Amino acid sequence: MSVTKEKLDQLSKRLQDLGVAEQDLIEKFILGSGKGGQKINKTSSCVYLKHIPTGIEIKCQQNRSREMNRFLARRKLCEIIEESVLKEKSKKQQAVEKIRRQKQRRTRKQKQKMMEDKKIQSGKKTLRQPPTRSDE
Repeated sequence: MSVTKEKLDQLSKRLQDLGVAEQDLIEKFILGSGKGGQKINKTSSCVYLKHIPTGIEIKCQQNRSREMNRFLARRKLCEIIEESVLKEKSKKQQAVEKIRRQKQRRTRKQKQKMMEDKKIQSGKKTLRQPPTRSDE
């Protein structure tokens, strides 16, 4: 599985927009580790990237392919630099924080306010019901 030329062009443009030059990167290939048997332990498919100006270090071994790992490491570097330089949170980070907020327990005050709002809403719903005849 190789990376398409379009994706490589997009990545290089993204790196250029962030001001990351290839000369600023130290790239090493390390022996892989983890599950995968003899093949993963013999080949140097794990990519180590270090961006010298910022000091950001990244290791990537998501795939068996060295080229794919190089691409993924650079993409991850872009995301981290965007977060630190532009002070923007990535979509992934925003999704993680949203889930964390959803799972958080409500305080007693929040529960009371929620119950009051529900009572108000139920009162509105009872007023929406059609009038009933009492003379029957």
